[in-house]
Amino acid sequence: MDALKDSLNTLAEMFEQKMSEFQQGLDNGPITNTSLAAEFNSFRTFVLFAMNTLQRQVEFLGIEVDRLEMRRRRKMLLVHGVSEDKSEDVTSRVCKVVGEHLGVTGFSVASIKSSHRLGRPSEKKPRPIVVKFADVALRDTVWFSKTGFKASGLTVSEFLTKSRHNLFMEARQRFGINKCWTRDGCIHIIAPDGSHHRAEWKADLHSIPQTSKQTSKPLTQCTASLTSRSKRTVKNK
Repeated sequence: MDALKDSLNTLAEMFEQKMSEFQQGLDNGPITNTSLAAEFNSFRTFVLFAMNTLQRQVEFLGIEVDRLEMRRRRKMLLVHGVSEDKSEDVTSRVCKVVGEHLGVTGFSVASIKSSHRLGRPSEKKPRPIVVKFADVALRDTVWFSKTGFKASGLTVSEFLTKSRHNLFMEARQRFGINKCWTRDGCIHIIAPDGSHHRAEWKADLHSIPQTSKQTSKPLTQCTASLTSRSKRTVKNK
């Protein structure tokens, strides 16, 4: 926040300096088309620089706010697929499915600080449940035991911010579902060349290579081999 204030103060000082220089040019002599065009170009360059600087600062501020929100969600998980009832006790339902499928020792209602359904009711499928655990260690125990939900119709996911959720969906679309996962609010990706990457915003995602350079050479050799065989077959005929 202090960095943003400093940037705004610097831009304000630069703006006042440019306006002062322009005013001095008006006071010192007659205005010509050439001088006016030069002043305009100089002022336009400054305005574009100022706008780009502000845009970068706003993006940086948005990233920091997003990180703070993810820290606030550190004790939370989303539980999907739990059947929904109008008169349900959400916390008791979560305790039941965790006890039946994950086998977490000592898990009880006291282990959950709060829980509620997310979104509006739907007849098509039950809404996910946002669960805030009493401490991070317990949350992590449930998270790393999530394979116990396999074949049950239940799943667990991290409670990502909207921007990170969209980023995760885009990453899965680009690199495949099995190549992307989340951990502690960050998106982890295995690129086609086998390298591991971590993404928090789009700039991270766009910097990841989408093609593998390692596979290009073997494919070329294979093609050359097939071409050579084809030539030998023609000669034999």
